[in-house]
Amino acid sequence: MNSLLAKKNDLVGILCQLESVVVAYSGGVDSTLLLKMCQDTLGNERVLAVTAISETYPSEEVQAATRLARSLGARHHLITTAELSNPSFAANPPDRCYHCKSELFGKLKEIAVQEGLRYVVDGANRDDLADHRPGRWAGRELGVQSPLQEAGLTKDEIRALSRELGLPTWNKPSFACLASRLPYGTAITKEALAQVDQAEGFLRQLGVGQLRVRHHGPIARIEVEPGDFPFLIARENRERVVARFKEIGYLYVTLDLTGYRTGSMNEALQGEKRAT
Repeated sequence: MNSLLAKKNDLVGILCQLESVVVAYSGGVDSTLLLKMCQDTLGNERVLAVTAISETYPSEEVQAATRLARSLGARHHLITTAELSNPSFAANPPDRCYHCKSELFGKLKEIAVQEGLRYVVDGANRDDLADHRPGRWAGRELGVQSPLQEAGLTKDEIRALSRELGLPTWNKPSFACLASRLPYGTAITKEALAQVDQAEGFLRQLGVGQLRVRHHGPIARIEVEPGDFPFLIARENRERVVARFKEIGYLYVTLDLTGYRTGSMNEALQGEKRAT
């Protein structure tokens, strides 16, 4: 039996033990696979997908998640979260994600009780264990289960299994909360989140796939795959990007030569650890 099939079977066994679930569903690669596997294993009546609406999550992503849930025939609810009203989140400390996930998972647990469903599950995978993820602490405190992680599935394996199951998200670029674009210690505001959202939306309209726009006050630091460097540096595209970003409110527009990587803002935390 190959490794991926073995992990898929392990995942089915884990889900069977859970019996019924609320899925923290963003419409991304991980949570979509989790939702599909929950449906196939437990049946629709014992699965509820829930997506949170907030300033940290682009409306186009909410709409895409809603369409996909509908196409899968899943039961799907939308809720509203208010992270920015929590000073512990808005101040953007290194444990920012803890405060965000505490609110989200707390609301999902309430829904699970109301709906008579046993567990809340999220799409964390094995690769997440290697990064700074304070949201995991909130999940542990509230009893949230991470079946993909428990089954040992990596991001690449999740994409491979999603493709095998015919899910359109198998090659969807990775996405994270817009607050992750701001350096720790920089206050998270609606205005800053809107700037990032507009800037990233513009780059996607140009055809750039995997990307981040890191927000450093008046400076926009663009992260894309190195293969996309020539496209952005080409004069016409470069001038369009600079013009649009200045309309959005950035004074300086830069291209990060390291390229796209997840959690690049955590690199500052690693530097602090080395210095102590």
